[in-house]
Amino acid sequence: MKLKFDVDCTAEELRDFFGLPDVKPMQERLMRELEDRMRANLQALDPETMLTTWLPAGLKGFEQLQQMFFSQMGRGKK
Repeated sequence: MKLKFDVDCTAEELRDFFGLPDVKPMQERLMRELEDRMRANLQALDPETMLTTWLPAGLKGFEQLQQMFFSQMGRGKK
C-alpha cells in the first residue's frame, strides 16, 4: 500500500509546523560578516600593500633577498 500526500505550504509554515527555528537573521549576520572579511582580504591583495608587506625595507629588502640568492648559488660551485 502506498500513500502519497501533497502539502502546499510555504517554507515558513512548514518550519513552524515542525517546530524548527527561523535561522534567517543568523544567516544574514553571517553573510554580512563574510562579506566584510572578504573585502578586507581583497584590500590586502593590493600590489602596493603586498610589496610593503613582503619587502618592508623597500629596495634594501630586495637587495638582501638578491644577495641571499646569489650566496646560495655560489655555494654549489665548489
